[in-house]
Amino acid sequence: MKQLLLLLFAYFMGSIPTGVWIGKQFYHKDIRQYGSGNSGSTNTFRVLGKQAGIIVLTIDILKGTIPVVVAIALGTTWHPLIIGLFAILGHTYPIFAHFKGGKAVATFAGIMLGYLPLLFIEVIIVFAIILYFTRMVSLTSMVTIFLGWLWVLYYYNDPVLHWIVFGVFIFIVYRHRSNVKRLLDGTESKVPFGFRSKQK
Repeated sequence: MKQLLLLLFAYFMGSIPTGVWIGKQFYHKDIRQYGSGNSGSTNTFRVLGKQAGIIVLTIDILKGTIPVVVAIALGTTWHPLIIGLFAILGHTYPIFAHFKGGKAVATFAGIMLGYLPLLFIEVIIVFAIILYFTRMVSLTSMVTIFLGWLWVLYYYNDPVLHWIVFGVFIFIVYRHRSNVKRLLDGTESKVPFGFRSKQK
């Protein structure tokens, strides 16, 4: 029973459509009707600005962190990352937003923060470096998670961690399939900062 409650808690926590609620409540906009049409933090930055983007990003990360930390604190008999997967499920297919959610990157980062804080910090540094040079969040996200998988494969003796990171990587690539098409077409959006961002 405890495991089921933890899974439900993780799913409902992940289902909080942060970008949608903040957009409607404070900006009178449904961000799903602007930009990429996504409800995640990247589109929030693009549509609503830096302040809203930071708030949504922070909450989306915590949606992954809190269920994992709670599971560990309550002594789950399952691997905490399995509980965390349901937060990703909720974030991407939220019951509170007609099952149309984000792309899981921030929530997955939050899961890592709850389970392996040091790895989270290392990955964020890698993410920042790659984003600076590519200026594309989608490409940076996919490359960083792949590198993170190689990192845990080499340094962590945790088969569940290995498989979950790899599985989430495949899932996130799938969620970014429209971005992959734009990357191949050379039309993917870039952030307004980073390497050569001021060149015309």
